[in-house]
Amino acid sequence: MVDASQENGSGRSSRLVVISGISGSGKTTAIRALEDIGFFCVDNLPLVLLPGLLQVIEGDRGHLQQVALVVDAREGHFLDSFSQQMAAARDHGLEPELLFLDCDDRELVRRYGETRRRHPLFPQGPVSEGLRQERQLLKPIVEMADLVLDTTSLDPHQLRRIIQQRYLGGPMVEQLPLWLISFGFKFGPPVQAHLVFDARFLRNPHFVPELRSLDGRDRRVAEYVLNDARCRKFLDAIIDFVQQFRADYLTEGKNHLALAVGCTGGRHRSVAIIEELARVLAAQGPVTVYHRELEVQE
Repeated sequence: MVDASQENGSGRSSRLVVISGISGSGKTTAIRALEDIGFFCVDNLPLVLLPGLLQVIEGDRGHLQQVALVVDAREGHFLDSFSQQMAAARDHGLEPELLFLDCDDRELVRRYGETRRRHPLFPQGPVSEGLRQERQLLKPIVEMADLVLDTTSLDPHQLRRIIQQRYLGGPMVEQLPLWLISFGFKFGPPVQAHLVFDARFLRNPHFVPELRSLDGRDRRVAEYVLNDARCRKFLDAIIDFVQQFRADYLTEGKNHLALAVGCTGGRHRSVAIIEELARVLAAQGPVTVYHRELEVQE
């Protein structure tokens, strides 16, 4: 796939987001949200291994410019060295930020009841006692936090959106990545597509001798396909759908929207249409183009 909007982040400072918080407050949702926007993520990293990770980051700044990790109360006595570890991160040229997730105990007990999990610090007793012990252990961490986020009233989709808005640096409404895929129906639809549109009703360049050996990226083929009035209506309908509902897919927790257009062989009509969709829709957010049958042949 070729990303039509990818930016070079080589000029940005190295960034380390450390996520901590009460068990059940949403740490896993938060780390996955950061992973989806390009962070290198490590879940439940033992603090004793953090110096080694910092050395790896320092030696590979080109690929590890944004790193996130989760630290929780299971670290036990290693939490005593937390402030020193954050200082070490600064010494390695990182900009650490501590995000602490909190939640009302009654809501946490409800969540534990729904998942039938036991509290990791007190597996043989009531969840409430485990929460009490955990809050005591994490008290020094919450006092160091750059941001304390209460997730009591947030569902996972809302929490994901808040995390990405903060760490992506802009409104997520226009940031949902769009994957545009061309394919041939005779080879089967792409399994990763959320939406599939059929362009086989449009006139086919395959039956024009001078166009048959070309593909939809060629100007002559594109003009033949796109200058058909029915194709313009088809394009306008797809563009209108994406513009109206792209943000709604984000609200429901999607990290991208994969839209596929197919014709018979996946070389002419679908390719020309996907190229035109990419040209129009790239102005509203990240667009990735993938011509499946052409890449197989090339």
